[in-house]
Amino acid sequence: MAASGGILGKKVRDLKLKKGMGVGELIGSMEDMGGFSGQNMVNGIGILRAMTSDKESFNFLSFPADIVATGLRGALAASVKYFDAIITTCGTLDHDLAKAYGGVYSLGSFDVDDTMLHKRGIYRLGNIFIEKDEYGLKVEDAFNSIMGDIYKSKDYKKEYSPSELINEFGKRIKDEDSIMRQAYLHNVPIFNPGIVDGAFGTQVTFFSQDHDFKLNVLKDELALSNIPFDNKVTGALMVGGGISKHHVIWWNQFKGGLDYAVYITTASQYDGSLSGARLTEAVSWGKVKEKAKYVTIDGDATIILPIMFAAAELV
Repeated sequence: MAASGGILGKKVRDLKLKKGMGVGELIGSMEDMGGFSGQNMVNGIGILRAMTSDKESFNFLSFPADIVATGLRGALAASVKYFDAIITTCGTLDHDLAKAYGGVYSLGSFDVDDTMLHKRGIYRLGNIFIEKDEYGLKVEDAFNSIMGDIYKSKDYKKEYSPSELINEFGKRIKDEDSIMRQAYLHNVPIFNPGIVDGAFGTQVTFFSQDHDFKLNVLKDELALSNIPFDNKVTGALMVGGGISKHHVIWWNQFKGGLDYAVYITTASQYDGSLSGARLTEAVSWGKVKEKAKYVTIDGDATIILPIMFAAAELV
């Protein structure tokens, strides 16, 4: 043992399962299990608990749109109140709005003839099937109804940042399982730096053509830039990569990096992509502090997030 130089940690212990175990008890019993990504998930739950219980920490939640097309939308909406800001993509607004206005998404399969689906007017998002009218038309109709109400309101401003516009939509959406609705109710801004990259952004573009309306994207960038300077401690739960993840770590580098960070990904790091980049790589850029509590969890968020949210009691 002495020859190990102190690098040996806790002893790996066998997992003891029993009937009727709750999520908390299960995760507690996994703490010394080891188990590769399972151990990282357990560590991530600990960081998530510490981050959300730290009253000084300003906490971000970032995620892409694809998981909003699944039933995970409800879990994300319920977790909004435990974070201080959300950063996501345009597709999140699309799926959230479509579902809030009755859009029906169906269980499908990865193994299917996509040419056949196209001929039948069915979109495939992974193993989720969506009829055309349940997506495009639902988003268009819902957008026009809400945007028309915003335009006619006495508080109409002619110029909005994306987060301000999304807040106005959340104010008018009636679905309590809506991410935008819950963000409005709990005063959590939704930043959407790629807001024009989807159906919602297309509708904004069309609306601006014949209305006195402007979208000021830079206003949100300035708001994001102030967060690191206004908060000494910051944390983030980041699901997937791309623009959402990068906007979190980019702005936090100006305060020396995140203090807490949990990243869930299925991407490989060996193509040099941001989605595949582990949080250790972000340390080299100063986007995550050297002494931060951080972990990268390899795995499918639709499996991992429900367990993490339940175990950390972010419900």
